[in-house]
Amino acid sequence: MPPARQDGDLDGMVLLPGGEFLMGGDDPDGIPADGEGPVRPVRVEAFHIDVHAVTNDRFAAFVEDTGYVTEAERIGWSYVFAGFLPAALRRTSPRLPDAPWWCGVAGACWRRPEGPGSDLDGRGNHPVVHVSWNDADAYARWAGKRLPTEAEWEYAARGGLEQRRYPWGDELDPGGEYRCNIWRGRFPVKNTAADGYRGTAPVDAFQPNGFGLYNVSGNVWEWCDDWWTTDHAAPRPASGTAKAMRGGSYLCHESYCNRYRVAARTANTPDSSSGHTGFRCARDA
Repeated sequence: MPPARQDGDLDGMVLLPGGEFLMGGDDPDGIPADGEGPVRPVRVEAFHIDVHAVTNDRFAAFVEDTGYVTEAERIGWSYVFAGFLPAALRRTSPRLPDAPWWCGVAGACWRRPEGPGSDLDGRGNHPVVHVSWNDADAYARWAGKRLPTEAEWEYAARGGLEQRRYPWGDELDPGGEYRCNIWRGRFPVKNTAADGYRGTAPVDAFQPNGFGLYNVSGNVWEWCDDWWTTDHAAPRPASGTAKAMRGGSYLCHESYCNRYRVAARTANTPDSSSGHTGFRCARDA
């Protein structure tokens, strides 16, 4: 484990007062197996949270300070969206049987988001991707912070609005204005990039929510501290096989994965990484 910084720098964080809110959703577009519901009152204590996801530049500073090597780098590969790959690499990279738009690309990692030949030029202010939960946790500890709980994440993402579909209200594109970076077009064959981005967007793109948080819908999935469960009547599990993720990503589309709704959730194993998963940090008040 990299050594922790002791200052717990609060730059780029907002202090939220906490309190009781209605967590979860009963949206008819929700996915029952995801356990979005039932809607339930949950209390969170006051906490600090990053206004945006951890950037490539910030993660690079962590790596430079500690020499940390991510799991994708140690394993030697990570998942990349097939449409981002040159034809030769797309042909030779194994695909997920149930999601053939994902290719396991040798050499893909946070430094090379699309694998060999790619780099971070012009993406210093984009969210770091190809980071596992373990990588995110290591960064958070180094920064004197932690990953947010699911309840903290949802409370923050709602921005003070109660039981709305999105951080800004119930309409995806109010007045025809794009508020998030998701798949626009026909998934997975045509992305019009009408919102301005085919892949990741800068972490401060679009308008922030009522609490000043950016991109809590779309752009990249964000790791939470919690082990995955759909039994919300029980205490938070102390162990498990998968960690919760929130927010959806630039690959979410209503026809396939409409999890850019604020109550939506999914999970992955703590050592998994991909080109659409990042994180933001929290800290006790």
